[in-house]
Amino acid sequence: MSTSALLQSSIPNMAVKRGKVRDIYDFGDRLLFVATDRISAFDWVLPNGIPDKGRVLTKLSEMWFDRLDIPNHLISMDIDELPLPSGVDREGLEGRSMVVRKTEVVPIECVVRGYLSGSGWKEYQQSGTVCDIPLPEGLRESDKLDELIFTPATKAEEGDHDMNISFETMCGIIGTELSERLRSLSLAIYQEGADFARSKGIIIADTKFEFGQIGDELILIDEVLTPDSSRFWPVDEYEPGHGQPSFDKQFVRDWLLTTDWDKNSPPPQLPDDIVTRTRQKYLEGYDRLVESPFPWE
Repeated sequence: MSTSALLQSSIPNMAVKRGKVRDIYDFGDRLLFVATDRISAFDWVLPNGIPDKGRVLTKLSEMWFDRLDIPNHLISMDIDELPLPSGVDREGLEGRSMVVRKTEVVPIECVVRGYLSGSGWKEYQQSGTVCDIPLPEGLRESDKLDELIFTPATKAEEGDHDMNISFETMCGIIGTELSERLRSLSLAIYQEGADFARSKGIIIADTKFEFGQIGDELILIDEVLTPDSSRFWPVDEYEPGHGQPSFDKQFVRDWLLTTDWDKNSPPPQLPDDIVTRTRQKYLEGYDRLVESPFPWE
């Protein structure tokens, strides 16, 4: 087990683009994605991270990229594929790095919802809709939806909120043909992933996908069906009518809601016990989905 969280990677003499979780290095026609142990909630990156979280996300993404029948950006998990400069902390990069193809990123978050939860539940209580899509009356929190719904969002710049948009607005941004392809692909990938996860004891309540293009080819990029991009619930504890226990960062969100943090100023430090229990949540989700032990346990 790693005893400390990697909050920031470093490669000597190379520029880096840092997202909420990933550090990205440009090697020309390829990129190096490094999943750090940073954790975000309510669109803020918290001051301390979760040890091994980046490795969990990376290993799960590797599994899904291998399993799902769709082109993706992963080239290799071996950083020696790249001309790394001397002095690189290879041990720190181990298990959390992906060498990927460079694509033209589609500026839309492709969100698929199979259950009524989170912001969707809040909206439904007010208006009977989710992202302006009407739903039947009388649904409870965490209910399974009769049909999957596709609720796109604009990709936020760092520090900004993702914004839900209508499918029509999505068509206006990237065109109708590409929007329809993305909607169809997203629904199919979610269904395939959700069926497999359920066989392993996990409900994937909702998720978001990101895509890139190489010419006319659509490529699945970033991470896929991880506890950061999805809500993971245990099948054996599922009980609609309230929020569900989870294997994702909902545990951190729930703790933050017990504090007096206003969500408009820098967030508080996570206590050690919250860090430890959150790490356990991520690892439990990993253990259920992957049939081999977590290498860094």
